[in-house]
Amino acid sequence: MRSPYFRWFAAVGACVLAAASGVAQADYPERPIRLIVTFVPGGGADLLARYLGQALTAELKQTVVVENRPGAGGMIGVETGRNAPADGYTLTLISSSYTVNPSLYRMSFDPVADITPIVQVSRGPLLVVASPGFAPNTVPELIDYAKKHPGAINYASSGQGSVIHLANEMFNRKAGVEMTHIPYKGGGNAQNDLMAGQVQLYFAATASALPHVASGKMKALAVTTATRIAALPNVPTIAESGLPGYDATLWYGLIGPKNLPAPIVEKLNAAVNRALLTPEAREKLLADGAEPAGGTPAEFTTAIRNEISQWGKVVQDLGIKPE
Repeated sequence: MRSPYFRWFAAVGACVLAAASGVAQADYPERPIRLIVTFVPGGGADLLARYLGQALTAELKQTVVVENRPGAGGMIGVETGRNAPADGYTLTLISSSYTVNPSLYRMSFDPVADITPIVQVSRGPLLVVASPGFAPNTVPELIDYAKKHPGAINYASSGQGSVIHLANEMFNRKAGVEMTHIPYKGGGNAQNDLMAGQVQLYFAATASALPHVASGKMKALAVTTATRIAALPNVPTIAESGLPGYDATLWYGLIGPKNLPAPIVEKLNAAVNRALLTPEAREKLLADGAEPAGGTPAEFTTAIRNEISQWGKVVQDLGIKPE
């Protein structure tokens, strides 16, 4: 039997460690933070991550370094971040595709319980873009062409099971057309092949596609949300272009490893929310076809849980098979 002295020393030691941990959390961050992006450079997630990294660097007075870890529908980057120490020095930017993956992949972890949701950063539409040489210039023309040429249109996605993939498949089902899916490892590669004419159609992250639309290297046919966007006020929605009720949203959010200490979560959540409230952030996101989200960790957790259920039903209805 252990003596009372041993138990006393153990209790004192635990208190000392807890106090030291509290001091460390209060001083957080004391060194650079790694921000993992789950897709390749050049896509919408990468562009937002670099802007977010700059904003958090200013808010937290520590450098935020962006690191791209693409592959497996974003799950390689998620696993890298999830397996990092829960000390706040490795964060991961996820997209709404994260909530699709549980329906398509054999997950080695619980997608809600085994992460720490911090804050939703933004939300906005996908932009339906076509290569310049592709004949259709509107959604009705696209549907007509697809019906006359079943399977002839190659459409790109940022990966099997991504929201981009499912958004195009929902379009196909609603329009009653058949297209050929060409999955890529990220949005940047998909856009390059679209501009080169290797694929004809892409439901792109708006921020990454806008400069190419402005330069004439792509043409915009529609946005996927229920309302138009300020960045492209003359581009109609899919719903008003002949497919009423169509609506697909792309969002991004910040997560950490499981058991990330509450004081660190609160500090990061507050920093992102402060950054999103600035006129600069709102102007930047609106110019990129998105809008600030923000909110509490609890709200983001609920949103993730709800969307996992919603996308699971979509995957089932579309008949997309898990990998």
